[in-house]
Amino acid sequence: MSFIKNFIADESGASAAEYALILAIVGAAIATAAVALSGEVTEALVDAEAALQTADTARTAGVPAD
Repeated sequence: MSFIKNFIADESGASAAEYALILAIVGAAIATAAVALSGEVTEALVDAEAALQTADTARTAGVPAD
């Protein structure tokens, strides 16, 4: 706990270790978001593919698309 208090109170410039810590936290957040959203992204791509196939089928059948 003392380390955290000293870290927050320290007003000197950021060192490479601090930048690395920030980068690791941001990277972990991005990875977590990517895993959490993977299902939704997959579903959106499948829906887009189905819409394109429907439009292509309508086009080849001569039916105007919506």
